Amino acid sequence: MALYYYEAFLTNGKKVKGTLDAPSINHIKEQLVNQKLLPIVIRPATLESSNFFVQLFAKKVSLKDKILFTKQLAVLLRSGVTLLQSLELLVDQFTGSFHAILVAIKDNLKQGGSLAAGMSHYPRTFETIYVQLVRAGEASGQLEVILERLTEYLERQDALQKRVSGALRDPLMQLGLILLIVVGMLVFVVPNLVEAFVSQGKALPLPTRILLFISNFLMNHYVALASFLFGSFALFSLWKSTARGKRILDEVKLKIPVVKFLSRTNAVVQFCYTLGLLLEGGVHVSEALDIVVKIIDNQILADAISVARDKIIKQGKIAQYLKQSKIFPSVAIYLIETGEESGQLDKMLLTVAKNYEAEVIELTDKLTEILKPLMSVLMAVVVGFIVIAIALPMMQMGDLAGV
Repeated sequence: MALYYYEAFLTNGKKVKGTLDAPSINHIKEQLVNQKLLPIVIRPATLESSNFFVQLFAKKVSLKDKILFTKQLAVLLRSGVTLLQSLELLVDQFTGSFHAILVAIKDNLKQGGSLAAGMSHYPRTFETIYVQLVRAGEASGQLEVILERLTEYLERQDALQKRVSGALRDPLMQLGLILLIVVGMLVFVVPNLVEAFVSQGKALPLPTRILLFISNFLMNHYVALASFLFGSFALFSLWKSTARGKRILDEVKLKIPVVKFLSRTNAVVQFCYTLGLLLEGGVHVSEALDIVVKIIDNQILADAISVARDKIIKQGKIAQYLKQSKIFPSVAIYLIETGEESGQLDKMLLTVAKNYEAEVIELTDKLTEILKPLMSVLMAVVVGFIVIAIALPMMQMGDLAGV
């Protein structure tokens, strides 16, 4: 079966569109007529044939779905089911864009193409390392083994993402609550209280004057303030997306103590885990190094590793030139060198990646423990200042009433 895109009219004249999986266009027509739809357009559908706006707003395939697909495909292949039959069984378990992608890959396989070639058409879903490992698995006849390793790789990615997002969630929620309280009090509470106090003819205390200034500025210039914040965010996002902007930002990251450690350690983990996985899968070292350089998310570190890559390809000595990059810790260099000498470089690289990944997780947990009380202190200081700024004039009003 293939996937078809259709546009049709309902009985009330409303236009609808979507995709259906069927053996031919005639079957699609029959399905639409049975649903009391009048078809006007029917054509084969792949993400490449979709218009720009469909691709732009198409929902990205979730990491959870990709893990599920990879794991189930490995299980089916391990059980002796052919690759084509496995894909046919898995296609209907997914919906949306992932369903369309899998149908297209399955059709490509029917026409004599490889699984890796089909996946390579969808780089947003199947990144380079995924495609290269699948290609190596198909060439070696060990596709199910490669898919099992890929499942581990994706699950580790998912676990790390969840840990980092979970670590940031509570501090961000506390910060949001602080902002909500402050804005609410500045807009709804402060002006009324200050107006009542001013009518008494007394000078406002300094904390109250500061609070009143912020309140008036917020209420009188909220449109300009919102426009400034939105414009600043848009300009920063645009600047960050340029090569120069990204490079400057990466340089700054390497100068902030904690961020510097996380950036370097994360680069070590990305390098070792990806290279180890690719070498274990049978990918040639030069091709594997090309892939590794592309996935390092800090351009400064990627350039340093790129220089090392060129020397490694010429000389074949990984540990020696990684040491020259001044990114890898001495312990990591020693373990990688041991792996080279023992002929188990791939396994040693994976060991190094796991060790330093544990360090990243440990530091993330420590930062979370520090951030939570800091945010609580910040909330107490901000709310305390507002309470004092409101309480002082109220106390003075009480004194005046008692005179």
